[in-house]
Amino acid sequence: MNRRIVIVGGGTAGWLTAAWLIRTLGPAGWAVTVVESADIGIIGVGEGTFPTIRDTLAAIGADERRFLKEADASFKQGVRFVDWAGGPTPGSPADDYFHPFNLPYGGDEPGLLPYWIKAEGEARRPSYADAVTAQGHVIRAGRAPKRAEDPAFAGPMNYAYHFDAARFAAYLRDTAIGHGVERIEATIGEVRRAPDGTIAAVVPTDGRAAVAGDFFVDCSGFRALLIGDTLASPFASCGGVLFNDRALAIQVPHAAADTPIRPYTLATAHEAGWTWDIGLGARRGIGYVYSSRHSDDEAAERVLRAYVGKGADGLSVRQLRFATGYRERQWVGNCAAIGLAAGFFEPLESTGIMLIEIAARMLGDFLAAPALDAGAMAAASRQFNQLMAARFAAIVEFLKLHYCISGRRDTAYWRDNTDPATWPEGLRDKLAQWRHRPPSRFDFVVDHETFLSASWRFILYGMGFRTDPAATLAVTPADADAGAAFIRVRQAADQAVAALPSHRALLDQLRLAA
Repeated sequence: MNRRIVIVGGGTAGWLTAAWLIRTLGPAGWAVTVVESADIGIIGVGEGTFPTIRDTLAAIGADERRFLKEADASFKQGVRFVDWAGGPTPGSPADDYFHPFNLPYGGDEPGLLPYWIKAEGEARRPSYADAVTAQGHVIRAGRAPKRAEDPAFAGPMNYAYHFDAARFAAYLRDTAIGHGVERIEATIGEVRRAPDGTIAAVVPTDGRAAVAGDFFVDCSGFRALLIGDTLASPFASCGGVLFNDRALAIQVPHAAADTPIRPYTLATAHEAGWTWDIGLGARRGIGYVYSSRHSDDEAAERVLRAYVGKGADGLSVRQLRFATGYRERQWVGNCAAIGLAAGFFEPLESTGIMLIEIAARMLGDFLAAPALDAGAMAAASRQFNQLMAARFAAIVEFLKLHYCISGRRDTAYWRDNTDPATWPEGLRDKLAQWRHRPPSRFDFVVDHETFLSASWRFILYGMGFRTDPAATLAVTPADADAGAAFIRVRQAADQAVAALPSHRALLDQLRLAA
């Protein structure tokens, strides 16, 4: 007899989870049902992702070319940050740096970093990202991360995607249903509990029969119908560390069909927040994420419209209000929360979908046993909660890093962000040490981290953070070898720019072939 997983809510979280679980748990005897309401829209204004999405899409049986076409997707090779550091970044003509997806030359270990630090003060020292990867040169040249002949979900440059959130959810829905997921279109009016306090069923408002299940996944978004309203898992606010709690979004059509598309997310800092700017096939998705404690809504809309310029004339703006934080227990009894129901952070480094991916993967592993008695289920929930809470906490530190070491002091927003009283203790400890030594792998717990130590280094040194060069003297004995390695990075960059097609051209070619 099949066991049944009932997922409450569709959207990216619900359908990505459904697609993953039917592929991983279907053979173990689980059926998967998604209950979604046509009356409740998805929270989606254009989405960015992390490179893990490629493995996830491949695992659920997606076709990359079809996905690019149906989700109006484009390639993302990292994030470009403008006006965050508060002054010229060393080696750069302006306050402008890049967080690439490619690992530095030599991998994730410090590699060339000590040599780059040692060269502090040299007039021709490039930015850290440009010194150790080719990807910054590739994105500034408007190149795609791969060629048309490269295999699906692979290419010379590491990459993720941007896409239209509503179209992506529809693509995931079709993929999941094609693999056997049942869809019930209904609004839930009641949640029925079993005598032991677990969830027994959800009841539609239209009089249809209750939908019973053995395990429930709450993908109901900010409403958190199961994990919050029903099971009362506490919400841990992170608003004292990450101030942003509102966003305004606008969709701007391209001026022409052949308008170049940036192969990265552009994140520009402003007086009380920052704007995202992503290019899709048909339009740009632009938004302003800001703190309501440091700006009112009218001022925020002026910032957004000034950033967009005349292209915003006549276009409506959509507002999203959110609480920053996460559920302390994201698996309670026979219910786990995934997506916005579990927690939410501003989309600064596209952590939202990555958290959906990791939670779905964990559920796929933890529920794969032929049977789970009460003790095993409780043990699985404790492990899930510990791992997810630690991952959320690590992301809080990484996101705060983007603000706390800024040299900006021009507004209360930036002064408050750079006040150590608003920094998590773990981040304060890291920064205190990193002024005297480069980051080490021992600073990070791998299973708790969404971002490898290389990402921390790209932000640190892109923002102009200074590590005492004297700390590198004992670990830089082979300067000649390092000099040759820096030259090889630059040569690889030149070769990649010459070999890779333009981003727009590749997208057009792949979509035509889908």
